[in-house]
Order: sequence, then C-alpha cells, then structure tokens
Amino acid sequence: MLSCNHESSDLMAGSLDVSYDQGSQSDDSSQFERYHIEPFYDAFICPLSKKIMRNPVTLETGITYDREAIENWFKDCRNNGRKLACPITLKELRSIDLNPSIALRNTIEEWNARNEAAQLDIARRSLSVGNPETEIMHALRFIKQLCQKNPSNKRFVRNANLIPMIVDMLKSSSRRVRWKALETLRSAVEEDSDNKEIMATGDIVRTIVKFLSYEKSKERDEAISLLCELSKSETLCEKIGSINGAILILVGMTSSSSENFLTIEKAEKTLENLGRCESNVKQMADYGKLQPLLTLLLGGPAETKLSMAVYLGELVLNNDVKVFVAKTVGSSLIDLVKVGDMQSREAALKALNQISSFEASAKILIDEGILPPLVRDLFNVGKNQPMRLKEVSATILANIVNSGFDFDSIPVGPNHQTLVSEDILHKLLRLISNTGPVIECQLIQVLVGLANSQTTVHSVVSAIKSSGAATSLVQFIEVPQKDLRAASIKLLQNLSPHMGQELAHSLRGAGGQLSSLIDIISENVVITEEQAAAARLLAELPERDVGLTRQMIDEGVFQLVISRVVRIRQGETKGSRFMTPYLEGLVRILARITFAFPEEPETIRLCQEHNIASLFTELLQANGLDNVQMVSAMSLDNLSQESKNLTKLPDLPSPGFFFKMFPCFSKTTGITGLCRVHRGRCSLKDTFCLVEGHVLEKLVALLDHTNAKVVEASLAAMSTLLDDEVDIENGLTMLCETEAVRPILTILMEKRTETLRRRAVWVVERLLRGDDIAIEVSDEPNVITALIDAFQHGDSRTRRIAEKALKHTDKIPNFSGIFPNLGQ
Repeated sequence: MLSCNHESSDLMAGSLDVSYDQGSQSDDSSQFERYHIEPFYDAFICPLSKKIMRNPVTLETGITYDREAIENWFKDCRNNGRKLACPITLKELRSIDLNPSIALRNTIEEWNARNEAAQLDIARRSLSVGNPETEIMHALRFIKQLCQKNPSNKRFVRNANLIPMIVDMLKSSSRRVRWKALETLRSAVEEDSDNKEIMATGDIVRTIVKFLSYEKSKERDEAISLLCELSKSETLCEKIGSINGAILILVGMTSSSSENFLTIEKAEKTLENLGRCESNVKQMADYGKLQPLLTLLLGGPAETKLSMAVYLGELVLNNDVKVFVAKTVGSSLIDLVKVGDMQSREAALKALNQISSFEASAKILIDEGILPPLVRDLFNVGKNQPMRLKEVSATILANIVNSGFDFDSIPVGPNHQTLVSEDILHKLLRLISNTGPVIECQLIQVLVGLANSQTTVHSVVSAIKSSGAATSLVQFIEVPQKDLRAASIKLLQNLSPHMGQELAHSLRGAGGQLSSLIDIISENVVITEEQAAAARLLAELPERDVGLTRQMIDEGVFQLVISRVVRIRQGETKGSRFMTPYLEGLVRILARITFAFPEEPETIRLCQEHNIASLFTELLQANGLDNVQMVSAMSLDNLSQESKNLTKLPDLPSPGFFFKMFPCFSKTTGITGLCRVHRGRCSLKDTFCLVEGHVLEKLVALLDHTNAKVVEASLAAMSTLLDDEVDIENGLTMLCETEAVRPILTILMEKRTETLRRRAVWVVERLLRGDDIAIEVSDEPNVITALIDAFQHGDSRTRRIAEKALKHTDKIPNFSGIFPNLGQ
C-alpha cells in the first residue's frame, strides 16, 4: 500500500524547478506551498538517487529502483571489481534482469500530471505584471523547466494559454523578468510548430525585434536566440521580414566587430533561415548582404533566377560589392545575355549595368567575355533587339570602355576585330547618327573612353577623319539634351590635340556651334565638368588659326574670358573640383590672342584696352597651377616681343653743326623716362614692357620651379630683353639687377630637358657678352662643362650657340680676328 510522505512534499515540489541563475534562492519555491500541491508517496522515491523515479524497474530481490540509477550502480560495481548485488539488501544477484514496474510508473506519471497541472495553474496566477518579481520569476522558471522536461508538455503550456501571458511579461519594468520571459518563450517554441504559430499573431514578433536594439544586454542575446528559433517557421520568416528594421539590425549584427561570436552566429543563422523568403532576400541585398540573392540567382528555379536578376539590376552598389558580384555571378549574367530569352537578357543586362561602372569589376567582366555579346546586340538590326536593350548595352559598353583599359587587343567580333578596328568604329559612328539621344550619348561616351587612351586615340581619329564624321560630332554641341551635349564636348576635347584643324574648321562654319560653346563656358553656375571640357576644347584648337581668332574677336569671346578669369581670381565664382581645368582652359583661350599680332592688328588694341599684360603678370603668381603659370609666361613672351614695335621713341631735334662735328654728344641719355631696354617710352599696358611693368622679378622667381615647362616659358619671356633689336647691354644689366644670372646658370648645368637646355644656352651666350660675367663664368668648371656638353651633344643650332659662348670664355679660340672671313 502506498503511504504519503508529507514531510518531503515541500522538497519535491521545489525539485521541479531549475535555478534561473547562480544567485537564485532555493526558497523561491515556497510560494507553491500555498496552493496545496499533492504530496508524493514513499514508493515514488528511488532508494539510490533519493529522487522521484521516472522509469521504475524491479530486481529479483523485489526492490524497485529508477532504471538510470541502478544501471549506474551496476556500472560502478564492474568498474571497481565488485560482485553485482542489490544496493539495499547487498544480496548477490544471480540475474540482473530489470523488470519494468509499469503500474508504479503510470501512478507516478499521473501524480506528476496532477501536480504539473496544479503548478501550471499557479503559474497562470503568478504571470501578472503587478505581482512581485520573485513570484513571476518562479513561474517562468517552472514553465521553462516543464517544457525542457518533456516536449509533450509544451502542449499543456499552449492549451493553458500561457504563451500570451509570458509575452505580456516582456512589458515588465524588470530587466530580469523580460530576460526570463524571452528565455521561457524560446523553450516553449523549440521544435513546436503549433506554439510558433501563436507567436506569429499580433505584435509579438515586433515586440521581440525591439529588444535587438538593446545594446549589449541579456535581453538582446535572448531575443536573437528566440528569433533564430522562430525563423525556422516559414510563416514566421515572412512575419519577421515584414517588421521594419528587423533585417537591417540583423545584418548589422553580423558585420559588427563589437558583437560576441555566439550573437553573430545566431544572427547569421537567423538570416539564413529568413533567406527562404524572396522578399527577405531582397531586403538583405538592400542592406549590403547579397550572398543569399546571388545564391538564388545561381541555383534557384528559373522564375527565382529571373526575379533575383531583375532586383540586382535595381540595386545601388558600392565599388567593393560590385567586384564581389562580378566575381560571383558575372559569368552567369553574361551567359544569360548570350543565350537567354528576351526577359532574361534584359534582366541580365540591367544587372551588368550596375556592376560595370567600377574599374576592377569591369576588368572581371572583360575577362569573362562581356564585349562580344554587347557589340553583337548593338549592331543587330530587327525585332530581336528592342531599342531599350540597345540603350542598356550601350551604357554597359560605355562603362567598360571608360574603366581605363586598352582595347586594341581584345577581340569583339568573329574576325578578331577589336573596338578600334576601323569597321567597328565606322559602325559606331553610323549608329550615333541613326539612333535616339540616349544611345547616342552612351556611344559617344564609348568614343570618349577610347580617345582617352594614347594607344587607341589615333585609331579613333583616323576613323573619324576617314568617315568625315567631324562635322556631325561638332553639331551635337547644340542639342538640347544636356548629357548628350556634355559627352560630345568631352569627346571633342579629347580629339582636339590630334585633329584641331578639322575641328576649328567645323566650328568656324555657319552652324553656330562656336557661339553655343561660348554660351556653355559663360553659364553663371558652379563650374561644371561640361564647362571645363568646353573651355579646354577651345584651348586645344590651333592658336595660330587666325580665322578662328578673328571669329572669336567678332563674337566678344576674349572680353568674356577676361571677365571670367578676373572673377575667379577675385573669388566671385563658386569653386568646384572642375575649377582648375576650367581656369586653365580660359587662360589658354586668352593666350591665343597673343599669337595673332602680325595678322590681326586689332588684337593689340584689345590687349591694350583690357591691360592683358597685367592680367598675365598676376597669373604668374597662381601657385600650384603649373599650366596657368606656363601659359601666362608664354603669353608675356609673345607680348614682350611686340614691345620693340610699340615703344614710342623720343622726338630728337635736328643735329646742328656742333653735334655733326662731335657726334658723341648726340646720345639720348639725357632724356628722362625712357625704357633702358627699348630706348623709348614704355608701359606694361600700352607697350607690354616687362621692364616698366616690373615683371622680370616675377619671372625670375619661377626659374626654380619644379615643372620644367614653367621654367622654359619663363626663361623664354626673359630672353626677349636680350633680343638683337633691343639694348642687350642694358638687358644684361637688368638680369644682373634682378639676380637672374645664377638661376640661369643653374638651369644650364641641370640639363633637365633638351628644349630647356637649348634655351639656357642661348641666354647664357648673351650673358657672356658682358665681360664681367664672362670672366666670372670662365672660372666655374661646372658651367664650362655644361657648355662643352651642349657643344658636343646638342642639335646643330645649340652647338653653334654653345661654340659662341665658349669663345666668350676663351675656351675655344676666336679665329675671326686672324681670319676675318671665318667670322662671317
């Protein structure tokens, strides 16, 4: 007969609980006593383990034990060499057969069920936000233990409607309660689809997701574990993905360096589960996690592949991701372009368009063979290639070509043609003239890319010349579509150094393109790339094309350019990254007026009226803008060469008898205000005199410039003060006074470029005509060595001038005094 054990009932009731943490107290279970939990019987207790048996079995001695406990006893006996005996009677066993006590087990299970039902009822009453924290914690621990004890118990939890009550505990003000509630929910839904379905109702998932924003908290850790479990349900996958910010937070957790490994692993697993839903995969791609999308694109059903390719074409990708995508699915997308149906080809082309605009990803696509199908689709005629697909193909080709690679060796056609083969270029030029603005713009961008490369630009120039396309390309300057216009100007700018005369001829026509170009340059906006390209296009045209210069004068171009340069120098024009090329272009446009003096006398008046020499003098000090300084020095060189023609010589009285008898007294040195070099009345504004304008000092300052072209231009401008038509002696004096001699000798000795050496030899020869300088230089071996090197290795003109210089220093004998005819 079973006897009740009331003394131990409290202990056994408490033994059903599992501690929440190391700090929990065993007497937390005392509140269950108030509900008269049914006491257990002595027969329920295993004599070995002193716990209620789960699987009672009986030995031949008639004593009943829990199966697990008696099996461990037998194992211990064997391990220690003892005979197998009954633990209570110590009687040696003849048989170790374990006979199940089915009736006792059923009784224990029924007792357990009754007590668990009672405790579930206690738990229901305890799960109220207004109850004490300890009471709520105990109830949650009991429910968690119950679910872990036997998976079938989760049904009782569900039927008792405890899950919504546990969810309500997530609103508790106690962090410990919220944490325990999340942990208990995870135990309740593990491997239980019915309980998961309950979690899909209402705002339960949204509430759990909110805990993900709790930085470095136990609630956050439990929330991610719970979501990981819930994400195993396809229904809940959609639900989790529909919560605003859920996937974004999860993606952020996987890439965070501050998360612990377990959290990252749980987040990764959750996202992996969520990836079964296409809408979630697209969300992940939006937030930079593209692998799930790429996996479906590579291995999903045909319909899914198409959906993923379409979505990939809509994404905005950073450069690193473009490379990753190109490596992962570039080849597959190209295959779709080659052999896919119309819908698949369109999706693949749009995806390729997204990843082709970065140099590294473009290189991958080139290696995978993207060029032949693109060129094929562009040149195909008929219904098989709608115009919208040609537009995308043209855009991709423009992206690829502008990535900076050389395309003269990459085959694109069946006969090993390349993009710069003449027939391919002719087809491109014809296509530009016979399609809509979008394709025209992209195909011009293709030519821009090819014309950017020194290895392919000559092929482009040759094809344009042979097809007579220069005029039609120039006409795009007037189109209303801004992108198309900007692309054509950029192309013409790239071509202008190689076919400037042809472009100048087209611009001089009656079409008005020159006026349109000037209108673009003069737009009062923040400097744009188009404006910079337009300015540089005009700057590259032949500066000695007098017809073009004449037309520019008639249209007021130079006055406009002067105004823009002045505004930039005064800080009145808003800057941008295109300011420098824009200013360089303007200065070069302005410089062309100084090349037209002999043919266009009006240009002199224009320069005088606007004090051009003063403006170029100011630009010499544009530090950091090498091209501006170089062009300004070149322009001052041109202007200074006109000084001797513009200088106003003084009116001298007719010489009387005394001056005829003594002509030495007829010198003009007594007249004040005359230029020492040009022997007349000079000014920077009217005669462009470098001396009167104090320009020489600024030119000398540029002689130690790191850019050899700036030095060369500055030295050339200074050389105008030593020309045969001016007072060389005073010119030498001016150079000495401005301390220019030593920098000039240094330039000669450095021998940076052949052009610079040639110029330096010419100036040094003039310097050495002064006896004092010649004597000083003759004692400097480095200078003499440099002159000898020029005499031995320079071109014929340099050698001849170097020989004269060496004669000034007596390093080469001057035979002209002995043999007069040798000096002629």
